[in-house]
Amino acid sequence: MKNLLKFITCGSVDDGKSTLIGHILYDSKLLYADQKEALELESKVGSRGGKIDYSLLLDGLMAEREQGITIDVAYRYFTTDHRSFIVADTPGHEEYTRNMAVGASFADLAIILVDAKQGVLVQTRRHARICALMGIQHFIFAVNKMDLVDYSESRYQEIQADIQALQQELQLADIAIIPVSATEGDNITVHSPHMPWYKGNTLLGHLETVDIQAFEEEGFYLPVQRVSRPDHTFRGFQGQVESGTLRVNDTVCVLPSGETAVVKSLIRGFDSVEEIHTGEAVTIQLDREVDVSRGCVIVNGTELQVSAKLETTLLWMDDITLQEGREYLIMAGTKLVSGVVSKIRYAVDVNTGDHVERDGLSKNEIARCVLTLQEPIVVDTFTKHKTLGEFILIDRVSHMTAACGVIQDTLDKGEELYTFIGDTVRGRGDIFEEFYYDVEGLTVDKVRPECATYHVGDAITLTGDSYRYPSTFDILILRDKVYISVRDGVITAIAPLREYTYQGVPLLNGRGFGIQVHSGEEYTQFLADIEDSKNLNDTFGKWLNFTSYRHIAFKK
Repeated sequence: MKNLLKFITCGSVDDGKSTLIGHILYDSKLLYADQKEALELESKVGSRGGKIDYSLLLDGLMAEREQGITIDVAYRYFTTDHRSFIVADTPGHEEYTRNMAVGASFADLAIILVDAKQGVLVQTRRHARICALMGIQHFIFAVNKMDLVDYSESRYQEIQADIQALQQELQLADIAIIPVSATEGDNITVHSPHMPWYKGNTLLGHLETVDIQAFEEEGFYLPVQRVSRPDHTFRGFQGQVESGTLRVNDTVCVLPSGETAVVKSLIRGFDSVEEIHTGEAVTIQLDREVDVSRGCVIVNGTELQVSAKLETTLLWMDDITLQEGREYLIMAGTKLVSGVVSKIRYAVDVNTGDHVERDGLSKNEIARCVLTLQEPIVVDTFTKHKTLGEFILIDRVSHMTAACGVIQDTLDKGEELYTFIGDTVRGRGDIFEEFYYDVEGLTVDKVRPECATYHVGDAITLTGDSYRYPSTFDILILRDKVYISVRDGVITAIAPLREYTYQGVPLLNGRGFGIQVHSGEEYTQFLADIEDSKNLNDTFGKWLNFTSYRHIAFKK
């Protein structure tokens, strides 16, 4: 099989992205006879005075042709004598930056077109930043429309200097700068007689010979997509191998639980195999029962992180402005979890690279942000394990993708996950979360404060914007099986829930909702209902009351 190169074309509107790839296909005789005839016939009624309009090969939607721009990502497949290619032709307009980011997420190399008359634009910088954000290491900057500047070497050198400065700023690993004319075919597949001063490779020549060394991630890992139980005798864990090799009888670790087991069998398709490799969709059967569900990760020979607080760089893609504290669904690997953007550290000026203080983000802006998740999940930094280092934010109401990004670091270490720390137990209490009604977004957002930890003897805050607690009460954290006693605003006990007996004081759950229990008998019934419940929504609806000590405040 020929070596495969996946690449993306991007640039500003009307920079000639579709024309460039169309010319490669046409000049390389990579079209069927009927495609060639249709192209030549259709070009006669186009905008180039009867000359061939190569962009028509890629612009497949009628709406695109009417506007003269590419709207969606158009994928094309072609093969030369030296290599196979998949190319994503992406929109140039700023409004479609999200589409361009989708194309960049799959590519090994980016061709960024630069108009020779206009030079390096803000959109050029944005596209280079997004491609770098998505992990692309190899770039071709195609200085297009050289025919419109009379094939000027001095103009090319001016743009070359700007591109080299951008390379230093973004720390791009590998770049090539090629002067071309997509419409006339200069330096596309053959060297141009109009630019004898350029001694480098043609565009197609560079694509055929560039060495794309795929980064090999450490060890084996497989994010679990599905647990297969065809009958009571078999339990398998299905997913795609993202890195490494695994063999029967290898010992694996299942995260986040940390349990270990031995591989009993491996299945690829319908066949039992002795080993599995990167990129294969497989089923793994273990030698014993372990706690595994969708979103868990099976690991061998590498260390991954389990975290609920992430330092990230994200590209905001929603029309609604991002505000700190707004809650989203976060998809990382195969895990879907609720979380909030708890801090916008700074936005990045796409033109200068400067860090700009912001309390909100507009569409197409890039920023460094902190995400705080509902629960710890398996992640890693993007540079170490790509699949677990990238994520998307999903709007909880519209279910549209609001942002994409990469993980730079994890911020919670050990006890910082927990609010209440006792001698033998720890509890994840969220009683200090604020609930705000966002008038602009028509949503109720939970704002999680910076994590603080409390021990016996510490005083707590009883009043916030959206809560007012009595001075004496008990907190029951059911998920961690911990209780906390507060007397006159001071924590007097943090202990296992099994040791708790009803004290005749107000009861709260870990989120600060009132528990409607007023006697020892009711407390016993409450525990029994929780233990036996098949529908927690009904059980919580019976026993919990949001408005006992909480209300929803308007967002400040």
